[in-house]
Amino acid sequence: MVRAQRQRSGRATSTAPWARTVAALFVAAVAAFVVAFAVGCGGGSNSSGGGGGTAISVSIAPPTATVAAGGTQMFTATVANDSADAGVDWTGLSCGTPNGCGSFQFLSPGAAIRNVVYIAPATPPNPPTVVITATSVSDTTKSGTATITVGPAAPAISVSVSQTTATVPVNATSSFTATVTGDSANKGVNWALSGSGCNAATCGTLSATTSAAGTAITFTAPGSAPNPATVTLTATSVTDTTKSASATITITTAATGNISVTITPKAGGFVVGQVTTLTASVGNDPSGAGVTWTASSGTVTPVKATTATFTAPNSAGSGITVTATSKADTTKSATAIYGITDLAGVTTYHNDGARDGVNNQEYVLTTTNVTSGTFGKLFSCAADGAIYAQPLWVPNVTIGGGVHNVIVAATMRDSVYVYDADASPCVTYWHQTLIPSGETYGNWNDVQTNDIFPDIGILGTPVIDPSTNNIFVVTKTKTNTTTYHQRIHALSMATGAETSGGPVDITGSNVTSMGNCESGAAPATMAFDPLWENQRPGLALVSGVVYVSWASHGDNMAWHGWVVGFNTSNLSVSTIWNDTNNAVSTEIGCRGGIWMSGGAPAIDQNNNLYVLTGNGVWDGVGSFGDSFVKLSTTPGLGVIDYFTPFNEEDMQENDADLGASGTSVLFDQTTGPQYMVGGSKPGVIYVVDRTNMGHHNTTTDPVVQEWTADGKSFSTPAFWNNTLYYFGVQFGTGHPGESFTFNTGIGMFTTTPSATTPSQFRFNGATPSVSASSATTNGIVWALETGSHGTDANPPFPPAGPAVLHAFDANNIGTELWNSSMNASDAAGNAVKFTVPTIANGKVYVPTRGNDDTLGGGTVFGEVDVYGLIP
Repeated sequence: MVRAQRQRSGRATSTAPWARTVAALFVAAVAAFVVAFAVGCGGGSNSSGGGGGTAISVSIAPPTATVAAGGTQMFTATVANDSADAGVDWTGLSCGTPNGCGSFQFLSPGAAIRNVVYIAPATPPNPPTVVITATSVSDTTKSGTATITVGPAAPAISVSVSQTTATVPVNATSSFTATVTGDSANKGVNWALSGSGCNAATCGTLSATTSAAGTAITFTAPGSAPNPATVTLTATSVTDTTKSASATITITTAATGNISVTITPKAGGFVVGQVTTLTASVGNDPSGAGVTWTASSGTVTPVKATTATFTAPNSAGSGITVTATSKADTTKSATAIYGITDLAGVTTYHNDGARDGVNNQEYVLTTTNVTSGTFGKLFSCAADGAIYAQPLWVPNVTIGGGVHNVIVAATMRDSVYVYDADASPCVTYWHQTLIPSGETYGNWNDVQTNDIFPDIGILGTPVIDPSTNNIFVVTKTKTNTTTYHQRIHALSMATGAETSGGPVDITGSNVTSMGNCESGAAPATMAFDPLWENQRPGLALVSGVVYVSWASHGDNMAWHGWVVGFNTSNLSVSTIWNDTNNAVSTEIGCRGGIWMSGGAPAIDQNNNLYVLTGNGVWDGVGSFGDSFVKLSTTPGLGVIDYFTPFNEEDMQENDADLGASGTSVLFDQTTGPQYMVGGSKPGVIYVVDRTNMGHHNTTTDPVVQEWTADGKSFSTPAFWNNTLYYFGVQFGTGHPGESFTFNTGIGMFTTTPSATTPSQFRFNGATPSVSASSATTNGIVWALETGSHGTDANPPFPPAGPAVLHAFDANNIGTELWNSSMNASDAAGNAVKFTVPTIANGKVYVPTRGNDDTLGGGTVFGEVDVYGLIP
């Protein structure tokens, strides 16, 4: 009676303690009596309470379990060898927290195999271990246990739906996704439609009535709107049917008019993995239902009816399509086509250390879409001064509260700007003017030449360290007409703040060398002069050292071709090389400027530097005027090879600088020589073997090849797909650009041009750059015509006029694809000589002097003009 009463009660905790005690005493008394009687009568038994010869045993399954606080777990007790089939008593829960062990719920009263549900307490005991015991009714000495670990409470299940309201025209579709949190079983949701004005299919249909969490289903609106025209779509957790979420759908009548869809941007480029927002405009759609988005690669996530977040794929390529389809009329859609680049950045002059001017990772611009009507000027970013330095492009910079691609520009008024590379109108993230109090930027009058006019500030192209995103740049400032300072700065890309202990003053105390080129007598200390030394070349970065080079201002006063290395960590001077230490005969000053028309020292795979020097003394030992020079950077700068033309003395006497050409382009054959190619002011193009440069011969040039092009060199050539692009110049007239084919079979160039440009380039010619989607496809040669730079050497000085950006088919530069003078809206700012465009991620960045005419007219003294596919 006691056991039956307990079974009906349903919970172990409802069994009266006294009832369990009486029952136990009663069973024990009967057992004692049976044993005594048997002994007294001389009979015996091996029974241990079950009536048989085998001992009763009790086991619980599972023997161990982990149960969340407030959760449940079923246990099963099995009694072996109990002929009475009397079952078990669940005799207790024990733990370290009295009255906090939990409770039972009985499921199978009266059975030999008894099930019970354990209900964990709301708060785990301490320690969180509970022992549950089941004791055989037939033999109370036999029991089994299970150990329970009570864990933290399981998170409550919750359900949300991707859009809580939606407007869907009749017969149109819309996607919905349910998110379920706290569902460890991952059973997903059941979907249902309901409405006060509809039932069954008149409310619409669903592509599935059950879905996994995160898997979209499609709702199709009915053929006619219900009354009222709202339908409720409900997603209910399968695991916990008390948890659900819903969306209210308004069914509208069919849209009227001719629906049209457009996407912004409809074309352009993104960096691998980049996230951006796309917008669709839907015309003639009174329903406001919006669009459905799809992408051929990457992912597109709807945000609102007509906006979505696009995440670019993690591999580069062209022709990535994103489509927006009208929900009101699924026959109407728009497609945008994007290129995805893995270009790590344009962080140095002419794209890379080889100075070949090539970006082979351009997946937006092609020879078919760079045309008038599809390509043009997008926006401009204003600056405070003329921009001689090449703009630099860096992707995925954390700046301005997000991650953006940026452009870095430096001006002749000693300012550095960081702009958003893509935002129109222009967004400036920061602007830093690097002029100490009491100083100002330099002026052409102070150096007695108008070769650079009118301001002198940051002239050489900066370099960016990709490992730190620090910008290294050299400024020129003054306190008066004769007291000048040059300083090297390291600026944080994110903020513009000085880093690496900068700035550091570059003076005659920290940059010196021994020689007799300034005294003409015994060797003495020769010191760097910040007034007369012209930091014209771009900066180079090799293994934690920034290399800065100098020449003269208009060949005035005494100067040298210095190359100085500065440690990126603290801007200390690490190494110094002076290319004219030793005088020959009675020459004083010695010269040998390194200017290269703005080119930067080239860098080979072994971290050697290459420079071209200008007019100056030569002895092949300590002086290397008019030479190709190879410099080791380990342990410090030192000449390890060189080439000097046989007529270097005539070149020096006639101002025929070898070093007027930009740093040589470096390229290698699969096997055989390692080449460098550079020009000269007389227009001679030299092909030099970098492994054996030939030194100097008084009668002939020991080089691989040389020829005289129809144009003098004041630029750096480009090299792509075994073609050299050379844009020389004839004084007083325009001159076309030329291309020369490299014959890999004989390791020589064909010296007759394979093509010439239809457009002419005045002084100083142009430094071409190439964009392509590989080493052989979609090649475009870009060049700036800057003949209207407004800084002619002799009066009367004409005012500056617009630069003209040209695009040519790289396979035949006789085919001009486009130029910025075709449409008035594409006109660039006024020209700056020696400048180089930057091509990256579907855009071309052109440095100019804004609308400043150099003669006092104008309101914008510098700007970067940005070109790309017209939106």
